[in-house]
Amino acid sequence: MASRTSAPGSAPGARRPVPDARRRRLPMRFLLPSLLLVTLLAMLMLRGYVHSEILADHRIRPEAATDEVPEKILDGGPVIDTRNGRTTSLGVPDHRIVLTFDDGPDPKWTPKVLDVLKKHHAHGVFFVTGTMASRYPELVRRMVEEGNEVGLHTFNHPDLSYQSKERIDWELSQSQLALEGAAGIRTSLFRPPYSSFADAMDNRSWPVTKYIGSRGYITVVNNTDSEDWKKPGVDEIIRRATPRDGKGAIVLMHDSGGDRHQTVAALDRFLPELQRRGYEFQNLTQALDAPSAHTPVTGLDLWKGKAWIHLVGASDDVADVLVAGIAVIGVLVFTRFGMMLVLSAAHARRVRRDGFRWGPVPVTEPVSVLVPAYNEAKCIENTVRSLMASEHPIEVVVVDDGSSDGTARIVEDLRLPNVRVVRQLNAGKPPALNRGVANARHDIVVMMDGDTVFEPATVGELVQPFADPGVGAVAGNAKVGNRDSLIGAWQHIEYVMGFNLDRRMYDILRCMPTIPGAVGAFRRSALERVGGMSDDTLAEDTDITMALHRDGWRVVYAEKARAWTEAPESVQQLWSQRYRWSYGTMQAIWKHRRAVVEKGPSGRFGRVGLPLVALFMVLAPLLAPLIDVFLLYGVVFGPTQRTLVAWLGVLGVQAVCAAYAFRLDRERMTHLVSLPLQQILYRQLMYMVLIQSWITALTGGRLRWQKLRRTGVVEAPGSIPRQRNAQSENEKDRRPVG
Repeated sequence: MASRTSAPGSAPGARRPVPDARRRRLPMRFLLPSLLLVTLLAMLMLRGYVHSEILADHRIRPEAATDEVPEKILDGGPVIDTRNGRTTSLGVPDHRIVLTFDDGPDPKWTPKVLDVLKKHHAHGVFFVTGTMASRYPELVRRMVEEGNEVGLHTFNHPDLSYQSKERIDWELSQSQLALEGAAGIRTSLFRPPYSSFADAMDNRSWPVTKYIGSRGYITVVNNTDSEDWKKPGVDEIIRRATPRDGKGAIVLMHDSGGDRHQTVAALDRFLPELQRRGYEFQNLTQALDAPSAHTPVTGLDLWKGKAWIHLVGASDDVADVLVAGIAVIGVLVFTRFGMMLVLSAAHARRVRRDGFRWGPVPVTEPVSVLVPAYNEAKCIENTVRSLMASEHPIEVVVVDDGSSDGTARIVEDLRLPNVRVVRQLNAGKPPALNRGVANARHDIVVMMDGDTVFEPATVGELVQPFADPGVGAVAGNAKVGNRDSLIGAWQHIEYVMGFNLDRRMYDILRCMPTIPGAVGAFRRSALERVGGMSDDTLAEDTDITMALHRDGWRVVYAEKARAWTEAPESVQQLWSQRYRWSYGTMQAIWKHRRAVVEKGPSGRFGRVGLPLVALFMVLAPLLAPLIDVFLLYGVVFGPTQRTLVAWLGVLGVQAVCAAYAFRLDRERMTHLVSLPLQQILYRQLMYMVLIQSWITALTGGRLRWQKLRRTGVVEAPGSIPRQRNAQSENEKDRRPVG
């Protein structure tokens, strides 16, 4: 009888062979989680692109020769027109100033610049980058609505002399797309990054200027540089921005790229001062008495632009949510690890101190061991024989749940003392357990799975806590028996580190969420008071444990009550098992949700146990892949070193917890070599399992029982393996059943 050892275990209901059609649809379980992860990565990539973290090129070309640049360009004005094969330049007429602002829009400084321009009835030209226009479209819209002109300053601000024509076209088209979405316009004005005066044009930048003209753009440089980016002081900015002898000028300023408070203060003095001297502050096309540089867009181009803006906004929102999620998972991970370390140490000190007893008198009376079994022919003999070696007096009740492989006959043929077989039609694990309880002769009932083996001392250790009359159930220490494979070793780490450290923590907090189906014990009267095992959920072990807490019983952990179980040996089997666990956990939480508002023991569990289960067993695994998403993003796009240090720090904390857990359980540390890979791959698996569980829960789907393949390879340590015939070893007998 397959079950779990921590979170929910065996599913209720009849178990039948899974049809081939359902098996063929199995890959669909990966579809939505994979699509969601890919979407998140795509959104992060988009955000990285828009924030110049991806495809950014920060190289700056040194000065080159100028012999290939026409003299009339070098000696001409700052407006260069190379459209349709032209080679002309223009200057601004006297007493006209075209203020130009580069690198924006900036959410802090651009509104202040616009406020000053509006205050003094002035206009200017904003050469925006596509990245900033995409992120702050409302500011671009305001620029246009208030009568200013907008020009392109590329998308990612690269030195175009290093770029191919394809990259230049991409920079232009992406920038226009951002303008179309932000303000519904296209522009014919362009200013190259790192440009200066016309006489600074050289043999590297001139071919770019000609190519830009061939694409329909007018290149605008400047002839008056305020050098505000140097922050020389307000007076110096005004002095450098003021043209000489009443001449016209194109003045270079910045509304982004750093602290621009000096620029804003200088503008507020510069504008009225020069207006009193007869200067007009106009758009470029107004100053040149030319048609507007803006062309309205409609139809498909407009909708494409709007879609781009919405995607960029969504990518920023998603990134913000992911950052919040990574903060939450960080808090959860470190809180959980901290609690596990502190509380598990307290638990170990308590139960290992000299003279520790659960009660005044040890438990010596016989107990009933229930073994629900469904098609466990490969395992049941090992299971029953391990019980015969028990140091504590027991009776064994094997409940055969309609097996079709001769499980019951195998047990009967053993003819062992104090072993009974109870047969029933296939009804599922909860009815089988209730049938076993009804046939048990003793007041303490031990429950185990048909694929699990006990050590001789297991039963005795498991029942000792019942010396305390307040204890209603006891969780044992489940061990992975088939840990030699990589996937088995990973589950071994999970069982020791996660499940058993968790149980120590929950024992101290008195809110143990699950008695493992592989090794647990119950006071019969406690079971009867809560109505026995229920098939309301797929997690009858979690359901019954929560019910006992709400009824006022204590549930504790017996670390020396070791049981060896056969863990899934393939990813598909592991998926099926964990899917039932996670979905069953959600069902159990939902079923017992009223405990949150109740009083007494039920309320205490509802306000302590349920939130911890929801946070650590549902929310944390759901958000955990964010660690790896940001790891991948940070390693590829930077900052690589800080990303790796942060990830290694988290892994180091996990390694410390794992090593401590292995030390508490007296396990060899060699399996921890695979911990890094286990953490990465397990996070993805648990994430996809939880996504599927959420889908099942939200859509009201029903999950049917799927029995795991068993090989019968697990033996109790030190036991002599029984000989299995050739047919039982044959691969064809390992096909899944029920």
